[in-house]
Amino acid sequence: MKRLFYLGVVLIFGSCGENESESGSLTVNVDGREVSTIKIGNLEVMTEDLGAMDWDEASKACSALGDGWRLPAKDELNILYEQKDKVCGFDNYDTTSYVSPLYATYWSSTEYDDFNAWLQNFGRGYQIATNKIDANYVRAVRDF
Repeated sequence: MKRLFYLGVVLIFGSCGENESESGSLTVNVDGREVSTIKIGNLEVMTEDLGAMDWDEASKACSALGDGWRLPAKDELNILYEQKDKVCGFDNYDTTSYVSPLYATYWSSTEYDDFNAWLQNFGRGYQIATNKIDANYVRAVRDF
């Protein structure tokens, strides 16, 4: 329900950041519904999360979208953080939260070792390696 409200607000009051001709805004079908995307550098980025899940599930969820969709690499994820106002949809972050492991943390495809992968905190901006079995948010990207 929160996402539908947010989508309605975006449609009524305009999109984040750049206009469509500058951003290369497109749409992609996810589970039978159209999700908008935006171009940031050489990446096409979904403007909505795929949910919170462990790292293996996150990788599979992005791949299942087909057409080159994937988890962003660690450096790409940091670019998304720096451009979060243009990308939109990062409405789950809270700069006052220190306790929730799910809050504002997004998986990257970059592995730290066999058991850990890097993630980005979208509330505070830091990157940290964490256990792949933890649940974190997922944002799909593909090369543009």
